[in-house]
Amino acid sequence: MSVGLRLVPPPVQLSDAPPPSFSHLARLSDDTGLLEHARNAIVRREHGYCVDDVGRGLLVASREPRPSPQVIGLAERYLAFLTHAQAPDGAFRNRMSYDRRWTDRPGLGDWWGRALWGLGTAAARSTAPWIRREARAAFRLGTRQRSTWPRAMAYAGLGAAEVLRMDPRDPDAAALLRDAAATVGVPGPDPAWVWPEEELTYANPTVAEVVIVAGDLLGDEPLLRAGLRMLAWLCREQEHDGHLSTVPVGGWRAGRPKHRFDQQPIEAAATADACATAAAITGDDRWSAPLFQSIAWFLGENDTQIVMYDPLTGGCYDGLTADGPNLNQGAESTLALVSTLQHARTMATRSATRPSGGLA
Repeated sequence: MSVGLRLVPPPVQLSDAPPPSFSHLARLSDDTGLLEHARNAIVRREHGYCVDDVGRGLLVASREPRPSPQVIGLAERYLAFLTHAQAPDGAFRNRMSYDRRWTDRPGLGDWWGRALWGLGTAAARSTAPWIRREARAAFRLGTRQRSTWPRAMAYAGLGAAEVLRMDPRDPDAAALLRDAAATVGVPGPDPAWVWPEEELTYANPTVAEVVIVAGDLLGDEPLLRAGLRMLAWLCREQEHDGHLSTVPVGGWRAGRPKHRFDQQPIEAAATADACATAAAITGDDRWSAPLFQSIAWFLGENDTQIVMYDPLTGGCYDGLTADGPNLNQGAESTLALVSTLQHARTMATRSATRPSGGLA
């Protein structure tokens, strides 16, 4: 076992969750943007920046209800990066080298969707008026496009949902959210495989979440029920011996044994996001259980019983392997930790306790 890792015997408590910290994100950020990778906690400049992570960075910074000057400064930097990455037609470049050269052309992959998710969240939630205005303009430009990739559309749809909550009459956001849900689809009649795809791959909770929010915000009750059914089934599939065991790299297919590793922090964070959304929309306390499991995954209630973050740096380990965590602390994993700890803080503020029982 690597020196310095803390073993936490289950069960953990919500009070064990530290407050969200932007210290490691600040360590990975410079005056250009958010650098993608780290070796241990040391940034790897040679790997450069990507819109995938910068969009998520803007998302978590914009979710802070009382952001510090440091967090507002990070949000400004991330927003500037995204607007520089955006082409006149609304598509986005994704990768920039450390010498500030784009290494790809504008496209509509996952990074386009994540950029719109971050922009929509900033437009709706930022405490800084100039950030809200600039993010809204960039979001509106991005809605001119549609991706053929379901997950790219799911991310973009969640950004549209943020805008619609702020302005229910926004036609561009409503159209994008409607198209996102249609691209994702709904599950077929097989009760053993409640999913619109033949395989669970990555960002599965996000796929269910966009169907849920589309059903809610667009007034489509059958769509809402389908999304909730998808998420409830996924949470049951991901529960293992009473804790969260996320769909790993390589995915799961119907009728095949589940392998458990490697697990990615972003999958636990996506589960937390989706369950928090389901709880907010339905008012059903049963969603608190899988939401808490997502938080507890980072605190040591996982398949190796090891805490998944470094309290000295504020960084999250990059993955959970059968032999323990990958000790590198890159941007994606740390953003996943911060996002999930934001939910933990909200649960604690509401004096929530971990409920008993499962999902219907």
